[in-house]
Amino acid sequence: MREHLAALIGLIGAVALLTAPAAARADDTSPLGELIDAAAQRLAAGDDVAAIKWQTGAAIEDPVRVQQQLSKLADDAVGQGLDPGYVHRIFTDQIAATEAVEHYRFAQWKLDPAAVPAVAPDLAVPRARIDGFNRVMLTQIGLRWQQLHAPECAAELDRATRTVSRARQLDEFYRQALSAATRSYCAG
Repeated sequence: MREHLAALIGLIGAVALLTAPAAARADDTSPLGELIDAAAQRLAAGDDVAAIKWQTGAAIEDPVRVQQQLSKLADDAVGQGLDPGYVHRIFTDQIAATEAVEHYRFAQWKLDPAAVPAVAPDLAVPRARIDGFNRVMLTQIGLRWQQLHAPECAAELDRATRTVSRARQLDEFYRQALSAATRSYCAG
């Protein structure tokens, strides 16, 4: 039964990744576009996680989950021939930005309890989406390794961030969160 549930959750995550609206590509010639878009979608999953934690009274910070994610991602990085320290930095920033999203939602709901979502999915659903985005991001890091370590990385990162922010209609807070999540991309 547990294996079937895990397979179903994985399938839901894969379908969510495939059916999520893609960032507009018409003016995005940045090779970092897909990586930044996956980072933005991963941040957006924080809204569902925040709703679940609000409704269950769970803490926003989950150091055990964070360590599990970072360890797995470092292992996956080694398996793909990537620098695990670099990958650790990238995902540490991403996780911190996602926690900021959760804190932001908590603050909003504390000030406006009527805005709290009435229903939240099971925690396994957004976690499966997050795990899926982690895989996409790690793959993109491998594919874009040279661009991430090139002198023009900062300009490409800025262009991709602007394009994804427009395409996903990110508000100022989410633009800041996306910038924080991606701040170490060019520091390789």
